[in-house]
Amino acid sequence: VRARLTDLHSAGLISEAPAVVAARVSVAATLEECLDGAVHVQENGPERVEVKRETFARLDALAAPAVVLASSTSGIPASAFTEGLAGRARCLVAHPVNPPYLVPLVELVGAPWTDPAVVARTRALMDGVGQVPVVALKETRGFVLNRLQAALVAEAFRLVRDGVMSVEDVDACVKEGLGLRWSFMGPFETIDLNAPGGVADYVARFGPLMGGITEEQTPYGYDAPTVASVAGARRGALAADAIAERSAWRDRRLMALAVHKTAQPM
Repeated sequence: VRARLTDLHSAGLISEAPAVVAARVSVAATLEECLDGAVHVQENGPERVEVKRETFARLDALAAPAVVLASSTSGIPASAFTEGLAGRARCLVAHPVNPPYLVPLVELVGAPWTDPAVVARTRALMDGVGQVPVVALKETRGFVLNRLQAALVAEAFRLVRDGVMSVEDVDACVKEGLGLRWSFMGPFETIDLNAPGGVADYVARFGPLMGGITEEQTPYGYDAPTVASVAGARRGALAADAIAERSAWRDRRLMALAVHKTAQPM
């Protein structure tokens, strides 16, 4: 945390001295100590449903009744680990995006029994700390962000598998093409601006083409030869022992982008 705070301060994303901010962060030795005085819990345990069930059972038994219990899970719905809890109405998923101190989106996904007031309260909290919460109206496998990502990643693998394009060039299609727009607008706004008459005009012009493409996009199971090919290309471009350094570079680029976006009108 101290290291990241120093980076954020250097980038101009926080104004307080890193040591001042770090002093507000403490480590608890026990779950009971952690929950003492808490108003919101953000669980970040292993991505295994049995661990979530055990953890949330303990949280529900120990936390004061008004405390919201949220999970950072990337794909396990709250209904899978909160159904039998007495306080299940206060439980939900609040799925952040990695790294959450630089990527502000948080997906709020309640179970069928989650109290809407709990979702509203969590949304207000996330707004208040500078995140960008979005609310799913029902549970889906993988939530929304991962479903969008899964569609693009699967197609990227298919294009390599089918010999259409190299790993490096597929990456370039996103970082030098789609990603430039997607850093400040979503897919619906993108197509709305890509035809003179907006969305309806775009679909009239390109709907048959786009629909035909999706008919070709059959389910993809991440076959071992293609995965090995992509992994080999990536290790040729970046050695395994350099991943951590490149991740730090990614974070610095995200910091620069965050600084730029805060200075731009919406």
